[in-house]
Parts: sequence; C-alpha cells; structure tokens
Amino acid sequence: MSGEERRWSFLALACLAVVLSLTTWFSATAVIPELKARWQLGAAAAAWLTNGVQAGFVFGALASSILGLPDRWRLNRMMAGAAALAGAANLVLLIEPGAVVVILARFVTGIALAGVYPPAIKLMATWFRKERGLALGLLIAALTLGSALPHLVRAIGAGIDWRVVVSASSLCAFVSAAIFARALHEGPFPFARSVVDPRQVGAIIRDRPVMLANLGYFGHMWELYAMWGWFLAYAGAAFAAGNPIFSGNVSLLTFAVIAVGALGAAGGGLLADRVGRCNTTALSMALSGACALLIGVFFDGPSWLFVAVALVWGVSVVADSAQFSAAVTELAEPHLVGSALAFQMGIGFAITIVAIWMVPLFGGAIGGWRWAFLLLVPGPAIGAAAMLALRADRSALKLAGGRR
Repeated sequence: MSGEERRWSFLALACLAVVLSLTTWFSATAVIPELKARWQLGAAAAAWLTNGVQAGFVFGALASSILGLPDRWRLNRMMAGAAALAGAANLVLLIEPGAVVVILARFVTGIALAGVYPPAIKLMATWFRKERGLALGLLIAALTLGSALPHLVRAIGAGIDWRVVVSASSLCAFVSAAIFARALHEGPFPFARSVVDPRQVGAIIRDRPVMLANLGYFGHMWELYAMWGWFLAYAGAAFAAGNPIFSGNVSLLTFAVIAVGALGAAGGGLLADRVGRCNTTALSMALSGACALLIGVFFDGPSWLFVAVALVWGVSVVADSAQFSAAVTELAEPHLVGSALAFQMGIGFAITIVAIWMVPLFGGAIGGWRWAFLLLVPGPAIGAAAMLALRADRSALKLAGGRR
C-alpha cells in the first residue's frame, strides 16, 4: 500500500472508531423518552442524561489541556483506554441504579469521550500536512452523521428496547477501543511532546492567532449544538402552527437537516484547503447566521421554503467546524497542539451548554418558538469577525499552505 493510500485508510479507520465510541453520547438522545417514563424522571433529571455527558466532556477536555495529556501520552493508547471507559460507564444504565448514579455515570462517559475526540483531531493531523482541512472535515462529517442517527431511529424504529440501544452503543465503544489500540498510530508528521506545565494554558491564551481561531470556534459552537438540539422542537412547533412540513414527521426532517451537514463538513474541508480557512469559515458563518434569521420568516410557510432554509442551515452550520481545529494544529506551538485542541473544545462545549439552556427560555420570553433562533445569530457574527481578523494577521500565512 502506498503512503497516499495508507493515510486515507487510516482516516477511514479513525472516522469509524471515533463514531463508534461516540455512540455512547448519541444513544442517549434515542432512549431518553423510554428512560424518563421507566424511571419517572422529571424534566431536569432527564435533561441531565444528555447534559451530564456534555458537562463531563467539558471537565475532561479542560483537565486534559491543563495536564497536557494529549501532548505527553501516546495518542492511540489514550484513546483506547478512554473509549473502553466510556463503554463501561454507559453499561451502568442497564443496572438501573437510580437517577443520581446514572447522571454520574453519564458525567464519567463525557470525561472519557474527552480522551477520544480532541486527540483524534491531533492524531489525524499527524497523517495530513496537505489536505488537512479535507481530512478533518471528513472526520466531522462522520460525527455529524452519528449525531443525526438517533433522530432516524426515532422516526422509523419505534419499539426498539432501550436496553438494546445501550448495550449496542457500549459494544461499539469497546470495538473502537480495539481499533485505537491495534490499528491506529501517529503518522509521519508527529508533533513535539511536552511535559506537565500548568503555565501552558496561559501560553495558549496569550497566543493571539490561536485565540482568534478559538473565538471563531466559540461563536460557531454557540450556534451549532443549540440548533441541532432544538430543531426537532422548533419544527414540531411550526407544524402545530399550521406548517405542513414533512406531513408532521419532524423527526425525519430533523434527521435530514442534521445529516446533510456531513456534506457541508466534507465540502468545507475541500474548500478550505483551496481558498483558505479564514475565507471558508467566515462565509459559512455568514450563511448560517442568515439562516438563523430567515427560518423564523417561513415558520408558518410556505413549507418548501422552510425546509429549504433548514437544509441550507444544516449544511452551513457545520461546514466550518473542522477548520477551527485545523487552524489550531497549524498555528499553535507544536508541543502544545494537543492541549490547545482540548482547550478549544472544552470551552466550546461549555458554551453549548449555556446556549442550549437559553434558547427555550428566550423563546418563552418573546412569545414562542418562531423567533427563538434569533438568540443564536450573535455567535456566527462574532465568529466570522474573529476569522476575518485572523485573516489580516501575518500568522494566517501558516494556514492551509499559505491560503488564508
């Protein structure tokens, strides 16, 4: 196998392994209604079945960044151990130990997944110096499809026992651990290793180009997960208001809107490698911000315009996602790349928790769902401004082989 073929085969394996491990995160979306009914959970406790993973991921990513774990440990071993821990923590749900223990288990699952996702970005960057944007875009495309699958399960798979879903997701995580341990390793462009130094977080924060890329990512994350998380409820409210979208099958529409983002992530990576990361991310956020504005205009119809705006939003909202991480791998000091990625994602996912919490509150305050997504518009606006500021910085010449 040639070096070119080998790196793409490694990318395919990495995409498979990361998605398999993250099924322990995605699966909760598919079974929350069953768990809520079986364990008589209130709305707050049910929300923490998902938010617990999110909070654990934030804690794990920031701790990993402070300790410099992705820059000190062998990446494939770190990811294998983390994936196995995620699978084991997920199995706790089968014991039905009560709400407190289950939420704690979900928190541990999130901590474990912070040892999979950010290191996977760094691992793939060691295989791709050229076409790095496309490679990481394909990885995000795979994750986007994984995020969409629970909505497809709910649309066409009613009646599946929740225990089967939980068991299958843990099995997937264990398989991914084996792939990480036995089939993946760092590529021909490794980054320098570091030692434990809590001051390295300060070095990341003081690095202006890296923080501009991070600010772009933070604006992107303010929008992305809140849109993904609340689109089902938003489309349901539009249908209830008289918009005959998808004949009322809003789960299928939500699957389509999220899944089409896989095309955006791959296309965004291809575009970024050719016209520049700053240009691509700014354009993507301009489009997604416009869609957040326009979706309310067509809330009550015509339905084809509502669906069209939703699909364009689904493509554009994630088209830039991988490029912020790609930018960090190119801008950060080589011995800090892993920690810088973990820092970026830790803060980014913390922002998603706030945005997800605020969207329905904002909607309630302004009289309903129709204009609720206006709250998300500042995210892409700030993010696009940050990436345009980065484009004007000389350091942007490090991006995508000199393509800003």
